[in-house]
Amino acid sequence: MPRLARLAAPAALWLVPLAASAQLLGAQARVVTAADYARAEKFLGFNTQNLVSNTGVSPTWLPDGRFTYRVRQPDGSSPLMLVDTRGRKTNCVVTPAACPPAPAGGAPATARGRRPEVLSPDGTKAAFIKDWNLWVRDVASNQETQLTTDGVKDYGYATDNAGWVHSDRAILLWSPDSKKIATFQQDQRKTGEMYLVRYKVGHPELMQWKYPLPGDSAVTMIERVVIDLSATTPRVVRFKMPADQHRSSVCDHIACGGKLADTEWYPDGSHVAFLSNSRDHKIATLRVANASTGDVRDVLREEVATQFESGDGDQNWRVLPASNEVIWFSERDDWGQLYLYDLTTGQLKNRITTGEGTVLDLVRIDAKTRRIWFRAAGKEAGRDPYFRHLYHIGMDGKGLTLLTPEDGDHNTFLSPDGLRFVDSWSRPDKPQVAVLRDAKTGKLIATLEEGDISKLVATGWKPPMRIVTKDRNGKWDLHGLMWTPTTLDSTKKYPIINYIYPGPQGGSVGGRQFSAATRDNQALAELGFIVVAIDGTGNPSRSKSFHDAYYGRMGDNTLPDQIAAMKQLAERHKFIDLDKVGIWGHSGGGFATAGAMFRYPDFFKVGIAESGNHDNRNYEDDWGERYHGLLVKQGNTDNYDAEANQVLAKNLKGKLLLAHGTLDDNVPPDNTYLVVDALIKAGKDFDLLMIPNAAHGFGAASNYMMRRRWDYFVQHLMGATPPKEYQIGPK
Repeated sequence: MPRLARLAAPAALWLVPLAASAQLLGAQARVVTAADYARAEKFLGFNTQNLVSNTGVSPTWLPDGRFTYRVRQPDGSSPLMLVDTRGRKTNCVVTPAACPPAPAGGAPATARGRRPEVLSPDGTKAAFIKDWNLWVRDVASNQETQLTTDGVKDYGYATDNAGWVHSDRAILLWSPDSKKIATFQQDQRKTGEMYLVRYKVGHPELMQWKYPLPGDSAVTMIERVVIDLSATTPRVVRFKMPADQHRSSVCDHIACGGKLADTEWYPDGSHVAFLSNSRDHKIATLRVANASTGDVRDVLREEVATQFESGDGDQNWRVLPASNEVIWFSERDDWGQLYLYDLTTGQLKNRITTGEGTVLDLVRIDAKTRRIWFRAAGKEAGRDPYFRHLYHIGMDGKGLTLLTPEDGDHNTFLSPDGLRFVDSWSRPDKPQVAVLRDAKTGKLIATLEEGDISKLVATGWKPPMRIVTKDRNGKWDLHGLMWTPTTLDSTKKYPIINYIYPGPQGGSVGGRQFSAATRDNQALAELGFIVVAIDGTGNPSRSKSFHDAYYGRMGDNTLPDQIAAMKQLAERHKFIDLDKVGIWGHSGGGFATAGAMFRYPDFFKVGIAESGNHDNRNYEDDWGERYHGLLVKQGNTDNYDAEANQVLAKNLKGKLLLAHGTLDDNVPPDNTYLVVDALIKAGKDFDLLMIPNAAHGFGAASNYMMRRRWDYFVQHLMGATPPKEYQIGPK
């Protein structure tokens, strides 16, 4: 059972001044009841999700251009709907004969449940890992064939381990004709180990795996290969180049979005294009390998002062062998833009996109018409710069066309033939509207669904307030959301709680689509708080300078922006009490929360830091070395030391709760123990909650952690007494 351990300097344990005691007793005269918690709980996702209907259209496209989808109806049903190319809908429950039959079968009988497999494009073969080697199974006969033979422990083929994430799945990319596999042999023989202990009755169980850290002299490397299955005997073709760093330009892994990142087959399977990324992410080199010989040639190279990234979830570069061209992504003009290069010479032919706004992802390339469909943010003046819109443009940079005109965030699904797309758009204060549009003109074909939140509104729910403030220097607009009690009395003062996730790969607000419940923000507000989430500098989807605002100073964590924004909000809204400021966050937000309590102890009074990477020397190498740079020794210290939370723990003045799962294999719990050790040595009072055998997100203990969070803010920020041992969960 999780316990809250109270740690204090022994000499100061009972020494509370009489005046402070009187103030405390007076402040805690207020009692927050179980009924108050129950009312707040009504605004959590498991209670609000069934009060919303007709939202979230996600189409399944059929070969003839039609598509199907399901959404929850007001009566709770979710019938299959069929939509033709003119946008006419058919309810497949009412008219089953008009709808396509359900696909037969399912997962092959032997696949499933035993090991993860990667199916070939033609569906005839499934690749998997066994004993550090790559194998393939014939789907029809279940016959298994070993493809590699020299894989050994920590030097295996297609193995999935980035330290912070690891699994038994194979990381590879099938060629379009299903005859070849692009993958790697991963060398982690000299990579450092990570250790965690699973607690149980009897002897504890030791967990041990490879986990590289910033500054390690030896880190995981990959040796790229192609495995040719076209002959009777599989053939391994090694690329004729040194081993690559275990890096991608997309995420903190070489597997992003469920596939091998920064890798693309030529349509005929003759060559593989890929990026080699430097350990510090400052240099990206586009290369092409001959799949038969392993010969490699360099095409072009991008070098930046901070860190290069080519996309959001998937790379934004593509090779076009038929026209001997490359579409390339760069932020060299401070915005994420597309460029056209010659595939042979690596010379720039022309820019494709220009102006403000960042290309987020390439959606479709039509080689015949030489047009590109892409999603971007920040190109529409006067709108939230994080709103996604769909565009198309010519490869010559002419004819930019906005296809999603509404002022909102657009979740778009382009049909395989490129003729139509489904657009489900919304805002945090407006439920989803799903429409079908023409992909060339953006012309509306049909409205599919309009979100119904009438049942939600009937409970007293109200949407969060969209807010805009200035950053610490008054240079950039910062966008965020603010939640207030549904019974807000603007003549009163309310404590304010800042929910923080500083990035640098995301922000506090997260997606801009409508949600009936975002974390427990409205529930917290309902207890008598103002809750804000503010995307400060340092997060992506905007300009390069905005994203790199505190590169190399990870301890900044956008905290000066958060303070500046809350001060501006308090000027506008007199019901905000800046004498009672709380903050909480998870993972990177836990790092930021403890940093807030140590760096700005007179501003932040109460903090709850969950699963924080408090010292990035103790977190996976790819994270710190990407956003902070390589570790450099500086006498008896290094360039990471000043950013570590334990170095500043002696500054704590307010109330701090640290929480961590003891089996967190993403952010290992020693990150929190370092802070605990420093607080004890500094003689500071604080609270600690270690959740036995819980991973990064706390799993089954999530609701328990939520309730402890509510209790902590009610007691220490509001100055009230919370109900004892309230149970959060579906009733």
